[in-house]
Amino acid sequence: MWQSDKSGALRGPADWTYPPTLSPADRYARRRLGWEIAIVLLVSVGQSAIYSVVSFVRAATRAPISQQQTQLNPSRSAEPLWDAIYQFLDIFFSLALVALAVYLLWEPANNALRRIGLDFRRFGGDLLRGVLLVVLIGAPGIGVYAIGRSIGQSITVIPAPLDSSWWVIALLVLAALRAGLTEEVIFLGFLFDRLRRLGWSWTGIIVSTALLRGSYHLYQGWPSALGNVVMGLVFGWCYRRWGRVMPLVIAHTIIDIVAFVGYPLAAAWWPAIFAPPAPASTPTPTP
Repeated sequence: MWQSDKSGALRGPADWTYPPTLSPADRYARRRLGWEIAIVLLVSVGQSAIYSVVSFVRAATRAPISQQQTQLNPSRSAEPLWDAIYQFLDIFFSLALVALAVYLLWEPANNALRRIGLDFRRFGGDLLRGVLLVVLIGAPGIGVYAIGRSIGQSITVIPAPLDSSWWVIALLVLAALRAGLTEEVIFLGFLFDRLRRLGWSWTGIIVSTALLRGSYHLYQGWPSALGNVVMGLVFGWCYRRWGRVMPLVIAHTIIDIVAFVGYPLAAAWWPAIFAPPAPASTPTPTP
């Protein structure tokens, strides 16, 4: 199980090192861990990362990046009530994948939520750390997107409208919580545990999960992907240091709430930077 030393850094049994010669049981356990990692990634963040890379390549081979758009939390139905139902079901089933990762981390007499620090034992400290991370990561992230737009390398992100129905903001908050739990529990809680058991170094784990996080967001353009790599490095270091995923879930959720709910306001206040470009007008033929 994970333990914390006096500095709060994560430690495991013998720090998850293996003897030079593995027994058949150890080799089987390593193969099983490899398959487990692959399956979890292919049904969750890894699948999304592949789609994101394909989407970016497709966009790069078409019109200029600056002229293309992608939508956050796109509508799933023209009827508001059914759209809300579909949105809620999408969030629910995404959280089921988070539950799967936690279930796989569970061991006899070893609570997985407590081991990765996804509980409310230290909520005050977790909240403070989360807010500090929002200041450290959130504001520069907005700047990265604005710079990407200004140099024509970021795809225009279209936010969900806030005025369609009364429940829209509640669903956007749930979507932000879904993103925070999905990325931080799987990227940090699950992958850190499994890769460390396979004998990976802490540096290798932090860098590889940060790169995966960046590819997960490549559909927004390479500046946003690079910004998320930096975010992954910072979050990975913090998780390695604190041994708790809760402050990172809090920070990620707040950042996404600001993005999902605050972005339409930013588009209205600074349309040159955040609003989508107006469609090109077609000249009327002269009779």
